[in-house]
Order: sequence, then C-alpha cells, then structure tokens
Amino acid sequence: MSGPVRWEHRVYSGNLRELAQVRNDLAADLAGFDPDLVAALQLCLSELFANAVKYTDSGTEHGEVVRTLSLPGPAALRLSVSDSGGGGGLPRIPVERDGDEWDWAEGQRGLLLVQNLSRAWGHHPLVPWGDLGTNVWAEFAVDPATVPQGLRPYVFTH
Repeated sequence: MSGPVRWEHRVYSGNLRELAQVRNDLAADLAGFDPDLVAALQLCLSELFANAVKYTDSGTEHGEVVRTLSLPGPAALRLSVSDSGGGGGLPRIPVERDGDEWDWAEGQRGLLLVQNLSRAWGHHPLVPWGDLGTNVWAEFAVDPATVPQGLRPYVFTH
C-alpha cells in the first residue's frame, strides 16, 4: 500500500431492515482482510447504524445513513457512520451507571462495545451549525502484513 485507501461511501435508508445488507456490503468491501477484523467491524457498524436510526432523523421516513470506510495508513482501518441529525444530543457512553446497573441495563451498550473493539472512536458534527448530522467514527488496528495487495487509492463499491 503506497498511500491512503478510501472506499466509495454507501448510503442506506434509515431502517433497521437494512442491517443485513449493511453488514454484507461491509464484508464484500473488506474481502481479503482478516475475518476476525471484518467481524468486529460488522458488529460495530451494526451498533452505529442502529444508533443513527434510533436516535436521529435518519430513522424517519426519508432518513438516510451514510457509511464511509478508509485505510488512512498501513496499520489503521477507519469506519464511520453519518446520520441525518435531529437527535438533539451527542453520542456518549452512560458513565453514571455502576456495575450492577450495567448488568441489568437492556440498552445503551453499543458505544461501549465500539469502544472496546476499536482502538479509538469519536464523533464530530457534519457542519458547525445546527443539528444537521453527526459523524461517528471508529478506528481499528490492522497488521500491515495482512492488508490485501493491490488496493487502489479509491475503491468503487457499486
């Protein structure tokens, strides 16, 4: 790999019925990568996609979720999900819970999972004004020796 690699972004309707397609597309885009890495990314993508649908306008009738994927360097793979905004808040892990509360909690574990499977994660607004969308990203460690040979700087997905 001589430089960064970017995959063409994918746009999905904001419906949880899309999750199987979202996971399948990611697996196809990452063909040749370590299967355990692909599985971790699929799990994190599922959580980020579900959060976008549940907590933002992405889950409304005409809402959308955008997935991006890049290999900014030989040892990092970055996955991101952008929502349609309108959620009124920012992604966060509930820090006010104690161990027992986490044991009994039925939700809000997705970002905790992303935090534990990735080497870093974060978020930023799509624009500096209003609630017009948030991009949530996670970065994963990649062994450079396992990166498939022949990746072009821009990978078309359609």
